[in-house]
Amino acid sequence: MTQKKSESARLNLRLNHTKAAALAASLTTEASFQLTDSSTLFVGEVADSIVDLRARWNTLMRGLIASEHVLGLGGEVNE
Repeated sequence: MTQKKSESARLNLRLNHTKAAALAASLTTEASFQLTDSSTLFVGEVADSIVDLRARWNTLMRGLIASEHVLGLGGEVNE
């Protein structure tokens, strides 16, 4: 069965990361999420259309990638 672009859609994403709590904090205004333990984060998105869900996915991924990058910079020392 092929879904139409105008039909509602749902996205469920599970992330495992050593700093899942920090990533969860970065999602506070972006998505619905649940932090189940210190390293597992569940993200859920629902949209009225696949096009809207794709836009939300892109925003969510850009935010997570930026947050993960910043977390990685935390241990570096600049000379």
